[in-house]
Amino acid sequence: MDNDAKRPGHRALRRGRSSLPGCAYLLTTVCVRRQPLFRDWPCASAVAATLAETRLWRDARLECWVLMPDHLHVLVTLGNEVLPKLACRIKAVTSREASRALERTRGPVWARGYHDHALRREEDLRTVARYLIANPLRAGLAAAPGDYPFWNARWLDGADIL
Repeated sequence: MDNDAKRPGHRALRRGRSSLPGCAYLLTTVCVRRQPLFRDWPCASAVAATLAETRLWRDARLECWVLMPDHLHVLVTLGNEVLPKLACRIKAVTSREASRALERTRGPVWARGYHDHALRREEDLRTVARYLIANPLRAGLAAAPGDYPFWNARWLDGADIL
């Protein structure tokens, strides 16, 4: 048995996992040391604008996202790209924009690794999106979803998400 299998860690947790095209995943990543970097309005705004850029997602479909003060939730349906590669690009691009907004030249924005959950067939995308969108409410950051500025869902084209 190799060392990764003996001790918990990012590699051991990823072993045996696969990402499937067309499958929806809930991805969560946290700021390094859970620092609330996104309490800074310019920083959160820069990352939110980056998340809205379609080229970031390539052939994946962004369903919903919520940027909290110290972490990010993304609900995404994969295209042909594997989840680890997509997660790496999201973290790299948003990290660059957050660092620019914070006028930082050194230090990571995101902690190593991320958590992902593949939605099962019986799990409804909108139900998971509603749960994500309610995060700022549960955290006491807003009284209603519309009061919190750093989230979006693809169903906002007229359909009521909540």
